[in-house]
Amino acid sequence: MAEPERTPDGRFVVIDGRRWRATDPEIPEEAAARLRGLLMRARRDVGAARRAQDSEAEREARARVHAAKVALGERGTPWWEQDRAERRQRWQHGLDTLG
Repeated sequence: MAEPERTPDGRFVVIDGRRWRATDPEIPEEAAARLRGLLMRARRDVGAARRAQDSEAEREARARVHAAKVALGERGTPWWEQDRAERRQRWQHGLDTLG
């Protein structure tokens, strides 16, 4: 799969004409891959909970989706407004919480 288009400042990707916050480029690839895997698992769990009509499981899975997106820098305080220590703390906390 090709890399999505990025805005000139690298802060956003453009998909189908819509801007989405890019993943923090400072996250080491191994950690980013783990976080993406945890995000995908949480998204699958949202679908399974919806099919099972289990609202509690859906809430829990959506919370994990949100936590993974924050850890990746795609939600929460923009990664470009954080110093290196804050950025590392953000993604490490996500791994500790989700992993």
